[in-house]
Amino acid sequence: MSQLWKKNLINITPYVAGEQPKNDNIIKLNANENPYPPSPEVQKILAGKTAGDFRKYPDANAVPLKEALAERYGLSPENVFCGNGSDDVLATAFRAFFNSDKPIFYPDITYSFYPVWCELLKIPYETKPVDENFEIDVRDFYPENGGVVIPNPNAPTSIGVGKEFIVDLLEHNRYCIVLIDEAYADFGRYSCVELVKKYDNLVVTQTFSKSRSMAGMRVGMAFAQSELISYMQAVKDSYNSYPLDQVAIETAVASVKDEKYFTETVDKIKSTRDKGVKILRDMGFKVFDSETNFLFASHPDYPAKEIFEFVRSKGVLVRYFNKPRIDNYLRITVGTDEEMQSLYGAIRELLAK
Repeated sequence: MSQLWKKNLINITPYVAGEQPKNDNIIKLNANENPYPPSPEVQKILAGKTAGDFRKYPDANAVPLKEALAERYGLSPENVFCGNGSDDVLATAFRAFFNSDKPIFYPDITYSFYPVWCELLKIPYETKPVDENFEIDVRDFYPENGGVVIPNPNAPTSIGVGKEFIVDLLEHNRYCIVLIDEAYADFGRYSCVELVKKYDNLVVTQTFSKSRSMAGMRVGMAFAQSELISYMQAVKDSYNSYPLDQVAIETAVASVKDEKYFTETVDKIKSTRDKGVKILRDMGFKVFDSETNFLFASHPDYPAKEIFEFVRSKGVLVRYFNKPRIDNYLRITVGTDEEMQSLYGAIRELLAK
């Protein structure tokens, strides 16, 4: 009787992030982090900080960052929401927009945080199976629903879609919120932020963690028409009115304004990625054409878990998912050319046995 309170405890399966190494001798290609440092302008902001700068609260609404992002994307600050990484932004959007008794739809192979939020917030959902090539069929998302979530490009598959797909999706879902998760869009063919001006039910989320090398700073954003942003703002202000600290705001602004460095870094990663596709295919891997900063690969003769464990023993971490349909695939973050050569060397050693 004394432990009856246990029946009131939450029962949920949490999201599991990639392994964090305990020393600096590991090549970390398992968390889709950027291998290059942030913009030098970010370093200038950090170098100019003193302890006294942290006495006061930051701007509660991150207005300087909203203004910088609005200028870059041709929007108004009222079309921008900022939070602690895109996970925080997505969770806020789930709270704000998915309150129907109808299920929301998202792909069955995708970012594994979506079902966690649905369980936590008691949101009904249905997953729509991707096909044998891990591609999303837009027609699966036509039926009546309580909302749609599509990551573009998708993770962990690395596959993206273009404007035609997104417009089709929006046209068939005019009476619910369509959320496009663009964590990797800077490495892909298309970002639909431009469509925010036309569709009043579209929400687009992005992050500074991938293309802007600021995963440790935790900065994310959403773009939508002002009414939708106001609902997200209301949710934020109901549980955490100061989501971004002062350093995060200032360094993020500096990053946004350094377009040249941003473009150069993204282009380097895409170049290394495309070379990696060819190298792995030459070693017999099946590798999807990636629109992200990672590769999704499988070998016909060596189980993914075996490859994962072997390269780990050689000091290289990649991501292995022990899940249906993808348990023979590895997700490999694109590192520097030198880091990737270490990975290829470890794989060649295994294949030569």
